[in-house]
Amino acid sequence: MTVILITGPSRSGKSEWAEGLATQLAAQHGQQVIYVATAQTNPQDADWQARIDQHRQRRPKAWQCREVPRAIAPILNQSNQEHCLLIDSLGTWLANFIEQDTEQWQHEQQRLLEALHNTPANVILVAEETGWGVVPAYELGRRFRDRLGALSRAVGEIATDVYLVTSGYAIPISALGQPVNTVTKQP
Repeated sequence: MTVILITGPSRSGKSEWAEGLATQLAAQHGQQVIYVATAQTNPQDADWQARIDQHRQRRPKAWQCREVPRAIAPILNQSNQEHCLLIDSLGTWLANFIEQDTEQWQHEQQRLLEALHNTPANVILVAEETGWGVVPAYELGRRFRDRLGALSRAVGEIATDVYLVTSGYAIPISALGQPVNTVTKQP
């Protein structure tokens, strides 16, 4: 099983990089790509619908698509070694749970991490970077930013490869960097 985390700012090319990696990984292992879309459609929001349509149009017709705004863990649990899952995106998935209290959120996050750790499928996850700016002045914005940062870090600890995509370039940060926990752990 391979787990790849792709993170970066909006419009950086994260999803395109993930789609290319999914195509390569699936071809190497003779797998079916299953695109797991976490966005919920909203016909009243033309810009949001255009973003969703852009992703739909870019995907190969042979890929399966599962629109699951919340049920990522069950998809991971039901997958097998014949699947390559592309989950786009963790930030949108988290937003679907943003109203939950800390205990409920921790439970959902743990379900995802356990399923990710145990799935026999190859998995590529896309996550947004939101924490490089000013701390939001409102509680819900801080909650989203903090939860996404912690979730990305937890997924990064499981991942075999982590990429930062910015300005149209993918940087293999897991190959170039050192995990923070190797420095911070006490002997």
